[in-house]
Amino acid sequence: MSKLFVLYEHAAGYALFSVKEFEEVGMLLPQVEASVTDLSRFNQVVKLVGFSPFKTALTALENINSISEGVVPEDLQLFLDTNIPKASKKEKVVLGIGDPKLGASITEALNIKCDHTGAVPEIIRGIRYHFHNLVKGFTAKSSGVAQLGLGHSYSRAKVKFNVNRVDNMIIQSIALLDQLDKDVNTFSMRIREWYSYHFPELVKIVPDNYMYAKVAQLIKNRKELNQEKLEELEEIVMDSGKAQAIIDASKSSMGMDISPIDLLNIEMFASRVIALADYRKELAEYLRSKMAGVAPNLATLIGDQVGARLIAHAGSLTNLAKYPASTVQILGAEKALFRALKTRGNTPKYGLLFHSTFIGRAGTKNKGRISRYLANKCSIASRIDCFAETPCNVFGEKLRQQVEDRLKFYETGEVPKKNIEVMQEAIDEASTIVADVEEESPKKKKKKDKKRKSELTNGDLNGTVENGQNGNKMDVDGEEEEAPKKKKKKKKSKNVDEE
Repeated sequence: MSKLFVLYEHAAGYALFSVKEFEEVGMLLPQVEASVTDLSRFNQVVKLVGFSPFKTALTALENINSISEGVVPEDLQLFLDTNIPKASKKEKVVLGIGDPKLGASITEALNIKCDHTGAVPEIIRGIRYHFHNLVKGFTAKSSGVAQLGLGHSYSRAKVKFNVNRVDNMIIQSIALLDQLDKDVNTFSMRIREWYSYHFPELVKIVPDNYMYAKVAQLIKNRKELNQEKLEELEEIVMDSGKAQAIIDASKSSMGMDISPIDLLNIEMFASRVIALADYRKELAEYLRSKMAGVAPNLATLIGDQVGARLIAHAGSLTNLAKYPASTVQILGAEKALFRALKTRGNTPKYGLLFHSTFIGRAGTKNKGRISRYLANKCSIASRIDCFAETPCNVFGEKLRQQVEDRLKFYETGEVPKKNIEVMQEAIDEASTIVADVEEESPKKKKKKDKKRKSELTNGDLNGTVENGQNGNKMDVDGEEEEAPKKKKKKKKSKNVDEE
């Protein structure tokens, strides 16, 4: 015979209920579902055993954060240990739980059998529906206030979690950067067309959009241009010959005369275009600094803008880290992929990775190979960036060198280093950097905590590399081959491209 207890985590505290006649309840699941909304009938099914309220809002937030991660807080351990009787040979004890991860942690910590199937979800639904009536001194209003307050605190804590490594800013920055590129090009074409009515020869002498806007802002009326403005023109165009050519062309220009009010509008518009182009440079610098903090290895491997576009297209760095290399390779070419699948044509070899310099430098027959290899390395870099506690670009530099070596191999046939050797070098360098960072940081924690943190960091890096590609090597055609099996271990290494 077994006895069922149900744990319910509320914003106000932990509640434990015992279920009467558990075997009959389990068999009569439809009747339980029907009785959930009726309080009088539901009171015959469950009975409150104990309720442990949270003392402060901070305690509630700490407990809910632990529960959401599947970790058993100390308060919950003490509460369950006090209220749940120990199982015997005649009577077994089962604890109903909503989250299977939390159930596994409770079983490991307290040796209590947990269940989240059968009638348990319906009973928890009924407890949630009637909770303010099942606990004495509790009302629907006070329950709602507690839930609202904890919900706001929990959401705020999630948003503020590790502010320096938030990838939302990268997604917005790259979107704004692309929009600014389109706008600056559109406005530059507009000012060229507008000012060319007055000075058409300037377009051929100054082809650069940004420089053209600055020159137009300086010259204004071409008839007033003389040798006194030669030095200012040289500072803008960075060429004395071009500056003199502009002055000579202004004297014999075929352009029409223009009124002062029109010149004033052209000057104002040119200043706006210049300001927009300057802001675009500042935004690119901001994006570079954010990528160095959030995804340094990915940025070192393929560049800031291409890496930011991959993160933005995936939705977040975590989503990108979850993608297999085959998905990263064609990220951004979804339409072409589905069109090829529909028409049974050739599938695309690359998507956003085409903007990387490696694809352009590769030969025509090697573009597909290098894109597959580059996607493989991007997948490893994004996973290291996502899960490593201390960000550093050591792995990005090593991965970039591997792609460079692969390009040389396609051109000259020079065999590159094995991946396992390169990754081991990167792990050694990264562990040194992590140790240096820990020594420089203020010594607020205990020595045991510091030792544990360094072990975890090295474990993350080792695990990422080993799961990524340590067990694989590349053949001469860029296809992946399985590593030779070890005699002692029979486990097969997983491939990065495995879906």
